[in-house]
This record gives sequence, C-alpha cells and structure tokens, in this order.
Amino acid sequence: MNKNIFHILVVDDDDRIRELVKQYLEENNFLVTSAKDALDARKKLEIVKFDILILDIMMPGESGLSLTKEVKKKGSTPIILLTAKGETQDRIKGLELGADDYLGKPFEPKELLLRIKNILYKIQKPILADEIYIGNTIVNLKKLEIKINNKIKKINPQEKKVLEKMLESPGKIFSRDNIGKIINISKERTIDVMITRLRQKIEFNSKNPKYLQTIRGSGYVLWIE
Repeated sequence: MNKNIFHILVVDDDDRIRELVKQYLEENNFLVTSAKDALDARKKLEIVKFDILILDIMMPGESGLSLTKEVKKKGSTPIILLTAKGETQDRIKGLELGADDYLGKPFEPKELLLRIKNILYKIQKPILADEIYIGNTIVNLKKLEIKINNKIKKINPQEKKVLEKMLESPGKIFSRDNIGKIINISKERTIDVMITRLRQKIEFNSKNPKYLQTIRGSGYVLWIE
C-alpha cells in the first residue's frame, strides 16, 4: 500500500450517510472502511490500524462517546465525531474524552474533508528539537540563536519563521513567494537580503554555501547532513 494513502474508518448506523461519506472520501484518494455500529467498529479496530475515525455519536447499542473513550485509552488515533444538530453537551463530552474535532449533522462532505486534512496536517507536522544540527552548526530556535565556530549569532523572529519552515522540510525548494508569505513580505530584494544574512549565520563560508543554497530561477533550499 502506498504509504501516503490514509486509511479511515467511518462508523455510522445510517446507511445513506455511511456510503455517501465513504464514496466521497474514496474519490479524494483515501482508503475507507465502514462500520454500521460500535460493535462492528471494534472488530475492525482489532485487526486494522486506522489513521482517523469518523464516528457518529448516536447509534443503537454502544454510543460513539463510549467507543471514543475506549479508543483514546488504547492510543492516539484521531477521532472526528458526527453529532446531531444542537447536541452541545454531546460535543463537549466528546472533546473531554479526547475527540479531536466534531461536525454537526447535516454537513457538507467537503467540510468533513477539510477537517480531516487539518488533522492530518497537525499529526504529520514534524516536532523540531530544541537544538538542530546543520552540519556542525547548532540552531536553537527557542533561544533565537545559532552557534558556529563557538560563536553565538542571534536570529530575529522573521528569520526564525523561515528557518523553522525550512528545517521542517529539508531539501524542499522555497520560492521567494513562499518565503514572502511566511513572513508577510512581498519585496524580493528584502527576502534576498534576509536569506543572505541567514546564510552568513549558518555557513562556515557564506560565499560558497554548503547548506542554504540558491536554486537559480526557483528559490532557496536548506540541506541538512
């Protein structure tokens, strides 16, 4: 299986909703398994590790809240609850039990898709260590400093934002437009100057950079050994 395909379990006793959600998510490149109630879901959870659960609260037999509690006891699988319109207490209880989000019925499938993507973005986003090595250079984003040749060089908040994004995606080319959006600056010259200053803080030889490089006609890329 392609590691970039996420497997979702949709649990709802309403056949129409269950099939509609399944079809829509499959059309958007997700692998989807469905279950008609909590008991059916439990059987499938025993043999398959899902990336996200879409779980209706009000079902015959065991409720979605009870299943949420059990799932969260055993792991951190993200859960989006489907709740009846106006059932505020159920939503609050679900969040208290560890649910990651909720969506009131009736809902637009596109909104569910956006909520799924938001959760996937959060769980995929790498957590950066306090100290990160770029070759022999040590970057400490928390302290806003870079240590090179036993010398400490300070970075400003804008430089931190750009460096953080680049460290999260080493090898990714960032265009000037990408960088401008990160720091809310549109002037290309200002962006180039900032990258030059960052390079001087990171590189042993900024005129012949090894890590923070310019990709002619495309932008900038950060390599990490």
